[in-house]
Amino acid sequence: MEKIYRIGIIGLGVVGERLLKQFQEHPRMKVVAYCEPNAERMDEIINTYGQATKYADFQKLNRDPEVDVVYVAVPPKFHHEITLDAIENGKHILCEKPLANSEEEAKEMYEKAEAANIVNAINFPLPYQPQLSQMRKVIDQGELGEIQRVEFQMYFPRWPRAWQQNNWIASREQGGFIREIAPHYLHFVSRLLGMPDHVQSFVDYPSDSTLCENGFISKMKVNGIPFLINGLSNVGQKEHLSLKVFGDKSVLELRNWRELFIETEEGDQRQIEVDVEHPNSLIQELELALAQKEHQLVTFKEGYFIQQLLEKILKG
Repeated sequence: MEKIYRIGIIGLGVVGERLLKQFQEHPRMKVVAYCEPNAERMDEIINTYGQATKYADFQKLNRDPEVDVVYVAVPPKFHHEITLDAIENGKHILCEKPLANSEEEAKEMYEKAEAANIVNAINFPLPYQPQLSQMRKVIDQGELGEIQRVEFQMYFPRWPRAWQQNNWIASREQGGFIREIAPHYLHFVSRLLGMPDHVQSFVDYPSDSTLCENGFISKMKVNGIPFLINGLSNVGQKEHLSLKVFGDKSVLELRNWRELFIETEEGDQRQIEVDVEHPNSLIQELELALAQKEHQLVTFKEGYFIQQLLEKILKG
């Protein structure tokens, strides 16, 4: 009989609900417990997705012997306390990104998870998508020629976005698109070309010291290749995300998370088809790790390295 892994979810916001659906769709994952202080939201989730043990206190969920894996889906400043408590109770952990709210917190989480020999992972979905392997293939086959530069740009008509309204996502303490969006692409580039090294950053903040950044520009290097990141909110266009790898033969672009294009100096642009029917998934990789099989999970160790980059960007 195949093992069923029992999941406890701490935090039932938009992001937590998104992964809840994926857990329910997997035949060897069963959501058995929720922790959510908002009783109305708790009832809404149970009415939609079915019964589970309810907790208002994360410590009680972490001590529940019926829970094998804890998914931490709360704002960043709570990751450290909740995760360390889960580690002390021997739970395997999936945590939202960024890993923590400071480099020091991330380091402690990573080191204690490793010492406890538990499965630890961060919710970075991009590495499990076929776009990463397709981009590697294009680069390895030499279609780009010699890589000259990597650029990532993100533009938002508003921040927070309409579906993302809460009491922290626009705060300087733990919100902003540097913390919310940049980690995905910093990690993606680390898997594609190597871990970036920070060089210099300029961050534009509003006069209200409680609010997150309006824009930023950061210069890094990836194995000696210049890597530029540019972000801006409150601009008159649709949300647009673009990761470009510039070669001396052609340019490869991952646009808006999923669309992949290649363009030559003659101006010929074509979209590269990817196998979207059979993508890998975070939940599949989590199952492999829990079964002590080879896996591609993004671990706390990688999350710690990304946290170091985030802190350097934010400090400017």
